[in-house]
Amino acid sequence: MSGTAWDPEQYSLFADEREQPFWDLAGLIEPRAGAMLVDLGCGDGRLTAELFDRIGAGRALGIDSSSEMLARADLLARGEVTFALGDISTWRGSGCDIVFSNAALQWVGDHGEVLGRWRESLAPGGQLAVQVPANWDHASHLVLAEVARERLGADAPPDPVATNVRRPEEYSALLYALGFKRQHVRLQVYTHLLADTDALVEWMKGTSMNRVKRLLQPDEYESFVIAYKARILEVLGYQRPFFYPFKRILMWGSLA
Repeated sequence: MSGTAWDPEQYSLFADEREQPFWDLAGLIEPRAGAMLVDLGCGDGRLTAELFDRIGAGRALGIDSSSEMLARADLLARGEVTFALGDISTWRGSGCDIVFSNAALQWVGDHGEVLGRWRESLAPGGQLAVQVPANWDHASHLVLAEVARERLGADAPPDPVATNVRRPEEYSALLYALGFKRQHVRLQVYTHLLADTDALVEWMKGTSMNRVKRLLQPDEYESFVIAYKARILEVLGYQRPFFYPFKRILMWGSLA
């Protein structure tokens, strides 16, 4: 999400919950010794480095548009693991064995074109592994869009998950058209037990709310968060703990 200031501390408040889909996606990869791995939307790079070690890759390149995240990722760089600032919507590589992207593709549009460029970046026999959230119809996201429209009017940014993410069967057809005859595509519900309803607000501040934050001054954003929290409590009530079912699409494909 170019131009958005991400807060690594806020994002990592729910590190365990956010990591599980990453490792489920990684579990679909067929390890290849010495492989060239590219992680698109690598964030702070910690999981990129761990994935590099786990699959026995030979090289890894992490790409992210957030300078705040990359400042942390650079601390993990070593000879075979590097990180770079870039836009995943326009990125194109060559000779990659694995193109991996966890919870990043939803921020950009034209998924057919973007995935096509990622596929062209693969070497023969290369693998593509992508995970996107599909929780746009939960109250957490619907209320955010509602409050944004009330506060920003025509300037309210759309929910990228609702706007950009397709149905699982559409991704399957798209992968097939791109040459991924061997593939695995599934919709999975992750069940998160948060401390309470207030924790849901903190979850949203770490991700989806960033699209609103970048348009507001600090005091305006603080007021927005208060309004969002009040509306969430109206809709969901105060719950302790708060059960948060979260839908995600995991997809993997391998070229012949």
